[in-house]
Amino acid sequence: MPIDALLFDKDGTLFDFAATWEAFARAFLLRITQNDLDRATVVGRTIGFGMIENRFSPDSIVIAGTPSEIADALMPSLPEMEHAAIVDLINEEAARAPQAEAVPLIPFLDGLRQRGIKLGVATNDAESPALAHLGAAGIEDRFDFIAGFDSGHGAKPGPGQLLAFAAHVGVDPSRVAMVGDSTHDLKAGRAAGMVTIGVLTGLAGPEDLSPLADVVLPDIGHIPGWLAA
Repeated sequence: MPIDALLFDKDGTLFDFAATWEAFARAFLLRITQNDLDRATVVGRTIGFGMIENRFSPDSIVIAGTPSEIADALMPSLPEMEHAAIVDLINEEAARAPQAEAVPLIPFLDGLRQRGIKLGVATNDAESPALAHLGAAGIEDRFDFIAGFDSGHGAKPGPGQLLAFAAHVGVDPSRVAMVGDSTHDLKAGRAAGMVTIGVLTGLAGPEDLSPLADVVLPDIGHIPGWLAA
């Protein structure tokens, strides 16, 4: 069946996960611990980030979790802070995080639009930093739909964002492909009845994604060739 619409995860899919979120994690952890490296190292372990190695563990809550879920994991280590304050700091630092494009995004997205394909973004980030990231890359206006976990459709792996996109662009879910780097993305795609495309620009390997993906590609730049084939 032809694909008429593509819905992208943001981090690890449109943008390389490690290059973007390692910088975020380091800045956030130092800020939240008043530049106490030892305490930042301890707190970092609760969200699966090693300050010394400057690297996430494959099971880090940051990979696919919402800011609220990340704050939940941090609360026991930050008893002096309210949950809402932690979420606010996560969103603030996330909006500042440098974005490393997985491929040159403007020509990639323009090429898809020229083929008449509807485009959207579904992220477990909050909507505000997601818009900031897409705007900074100059691609916000390439998308017909952008949703964060707080946009009113729920979060992945639930299918709410995905079904809202399909309804918004008027395309049957079976003719939409969900593109993502995590099992959360692909589980959401399966739950919505969509085609699922896994990409390897996050932390998950092909062995993680293949059971849930119709195809696993090195990065989103391979999608036009896959569509043509």
